[in-house]
Amino acid sequence: MRVGLFVTCLVDLYRPNVGFSAVELLETAGCEVEVPIGQTCCGQPAYNSGDRGDARQIARQVIELFEGFDYVVAPSGSCAGMLKLHYPELFEGEPEWRVRAEAFAARVHELTAFLVEVAGMEGVAANHAGSCTYHDSCSSQRELGVREQPRKLLASVAGLELREMDDTEVCCGFGGTFCVKYPEISERMVSDKAAAVQASGADTLLAGDLGCLLNIAGRLKREGSTVRVYHVAEVLAGRTDVPGLGDGEEA
Repeated sequence: MRVGLFVTCLVDLYRPNVGFSAVELLETAGCEVEVPIGQTCCGQPAYNSGDRGDARQIARQVIELFEGFDYVVAPSGSCAGMLKLHYPELFEGEPEWRVRAEAFAARVHELTAFLVEVAGMEGVAANHAGSCTYHDSCSSQRELGVREQPRKLLASVAGLELREMDDTEVCCGFGGTFCVKYPEISERMVSDKAAAVQASGADTLLAGDLGCLLNIAGRLKREGSTVRVYHVAEVLAGRTDVPGLGDGEEA
């Protein structure tokens, strides 16, 4: 299987270790992985702000860049949701591009969903001594139906104890541009999420969306919490020998 990895802006700029982890997992699953160097943003900030013109321009670039791959995989439910669900909507008045967008969207998958449902991965060979809790991002769970897939893979990680937090499916308050437009509401939401993380008793927080993780990690750090924060791909690939989010200099 020839896979094009959509790295995402946040992974590229803040946490490259997530991208390396995704490549390692995909190659372990038997995929030939390529990372097109011309990729940029998925266009979601423009789309969410009502700028359909720029969103369409970005979408055309992404579609053209990834059209030659069997599958397109993103380590982010938010970006994968944009590519899979909203790209076709952008071209309702352009039949030729609508067809191309639909064909592209049919090949897009969130990372853990792809590993389990397409690549048939039953488990991983990683080790992680400690307890983890998992935050389900809005886009992953509500748009793409991703919930059990990461938990199935985490169950195979030697030494890992999963402790589910209360309200794991409740938004962390990031929401892309939401946290900019409604900072007071966002701050209350992430404070509630951080409290749920700490109440779980887990020493590590995991999720599949880096935006959520950066938001929650920031709140946990400001509250003096010792909970470590990683993208789920980092634990599944056994690449946690780097500082967690909020622990200091990022990898």
